[in-house]
Amino acid sequence: MITQASREIAVFSGSAHPELAEEICEHLGVPLQPAEIRRFANDCLEVQLQANCRERDVFIIQPLVKPVQEHLVELLLMLDAARGASASRITAVMPHYSYARSDKKDAPRISLGGRLVADLLVTAGASRVLAMTLHSPQVHGFFSVPVDHLHALQELAKHFRQYDLSRATVVSPDLGNAKEASHFARLLGVQVAAGAKERFPDDRVQITSVIGEITGRDVIVLDDEIAKGSTVLELLDRLAELKPRSIRVACTHGLFAAKAIERIGSRPEVLEIVCTNTVPVPEEERTEKLKILSIAPALAEAIRRIHNGESVSALF
Repeated sequence: MITQASREIAVFSGSAHPELAEEICEHLGVPLQPAEIRRFANDCLEVQLQANCRERDVFIIQPLVKPVQEHLVELLLMLDAARGASASRITAVMPHYSYARSDKKDAPRISLGGRLVADLLVTAGASRVLAMTLHSPQVHGFFSVPVDHLHALQELAKHFRQYDLSRATVVSPDLGNAKEASHFARLLGVQVAAGAKERFPDDRVQITSVIGEITGRDVIVLDDEIAKGSTVLELLDRLAELKPRSIRVACTHGLFAAKAIERIGSRPEVLEIVCTNTVPVPEEERTEKLKILSIAPALAEAIRRIHNGESVSALF
C-alpha cells in the first residue's frame, strides 16, 4: 500500500493494456484515474487526463505494443498533458519498450529508434522511466532521466520451482541473452547452456550448435521476448538432435506474432510456454500450453518505492 496520502499519487493508463494498469492499482490500493483519448476527423489524437495532477506524483502506464506507433503517440500526449497540468513528477511506466530492439548501428544509414524514442519521451515530459526487461542493457543509457529497470526472473523462477529441477538446464537461444539465462539458472540452482546463433539480413536465423549439457535433461528455454518465434523454433530443431528429456519455453514479453504460439505449441516435445502479462495476449490466441504470469505485483511495488523515495534496486 502507498504510505503517503493517496491524493499525492495519480495513476493513468493508455489504451495499450488497461487490464494490467487496473491490476497494478489494485495492489497499490489506489484508483486508476480516468483519461479520455479522442480522435479527430483528420486522424489526430487528443488526450485529456480527467483527474487533478497539480503537484501530484503521476504514473502513466503504457506498454509499446501493436499498434506501436499509435500507443507511442498516446503516451507522448499523456506525458505532455501531465506536464501541462503541473504534475510534480511524471513517470512513464513501460512494461514493454519495443523500440529497445533498435539499439545499435549494425548497417549503414540506419536509425537508432531506441535512443530517438527515449529522447521523445523525455521531451514530452517524462521525468523518470520504469521499464521491464529491456532488450539490451545499453538501452538504459539512451535515457537522460533516471530509469528503474526491472526483470521478471523472480516470477518465472517461482513458477518453475514447482517442478523437479534435479536434471534441469536453462538454455539461452544466443550468447547475447546468456547473462540473463545464467542469472535465471542461479535462481533455480540448475545448469545453463546457450545456442550459437547467427542472424542473416533477411531476418533469417541459424543456430549451429548448443553449448552445454542437454541430452537426457529437462530444458527450460529462456528468452527476453518471443515475437515471430523463429529463433525459438530454430533452437528447438537443434535441441531435438540432442535428445533432451523435456522442453519448456519461457519469456518475459509474449508478443507471439505470426501465430508463434501455435507454431511453438504444436511441437510435441514442448510441454509448456510461459510468459508474463507485460503485453496483452488475446484470448483467441491462447492455447492449453500457454501460462501467463502476472508482473503487476512487482510493478506496483516498484511504483510504491519510487513514490515513497525507497530503493527499487533492493527488490533484486
